[in-house]
Amino acid sequence: MPLIKLILISWGIAFFEYLFMVPANNRYGLQEGYSPFQLKTIQEVISLVIFALFAVFFLKEPLRWNYLVAFGLIIGAVYFMFYPFEKGK
Repeated sequence: MPLIKLILISWGIAFFEYLFMVPANNRYGLQEGYSPFQLKTIQEVISLVIFALFAVFFLKEPLRWNYLVAFGLIIGAVYFMFYPFEKGK
């Protein structure tokens, strides 16, 4: 594959990934009441989902059971990141 085609594909993926990350941007996210830790978690989950889709559909990598378990654990981390713990308890 020519280098220019690879560059355009990678920039295209990064562009769409960035579009999904806009709500996690501090300027908008903090106004909605998310903490910086929650915003970073949103950003990382979006990056992992976009990369997983790219790896499966473009690179033709198999989606193995251990990857699914790892993603499940990440979803667990997201749950606890957004769980409404009361302050001071």
